[in-house]
Amino acid sequence: MELRVLFLAHAEGLPAPSYETAGAAGMDLCAAVPDAQPLLISPGGRALVPTGLALQFPVGFEAQIRPRSGLALRHGVTVLNAPGTIDADYRGEVKVLLVNFGSEPFAVARGARIAQLVVAPIVQAKVVTAETLDPTARGEGGFGSTGR
Repeated sequence: MELRVLFLAHAEGLPAPSYETAGAAGMDLCAAVPDAQPLLISPGGRALVPTGLALQFPVGFEAQIRPRSGLALRHGVTVLNAPGTIDADYRGEVKVLLVNFGSEPFAVARGARIAQLVVAPIVQAKVVTAETLDPTARGEGGFGSTGR
């Protein structure tokens, strides 16, 4: 599967998304904020961080934006709408919605690795209206019904 990456002007000098290890599922995405103007996210605040990238991949796939575990662990910073979905027909800039659940302001510097990009196959379901559904052992058991 080929992932085409278009570097926008404000991504000049930033690395392309890449897998850090042979077994990695996600590629790191970097912040394309101005070099002299880090983006400051206050505790409890959120920000839409530009990556300077636009993507093209085949129909039948999506790109997911996922948090980086190190940012979450060390700073309480994560992707707010995780996983974010990039559809195959979207051609705009990829941006990452970060939220700061930490107790200190967090500065997003140019080139900082802010999220992971995972490309995954998708299936579009055919919606069929039904009068009834087949019964199961679980039935209507919802939140927390399968264990404690």
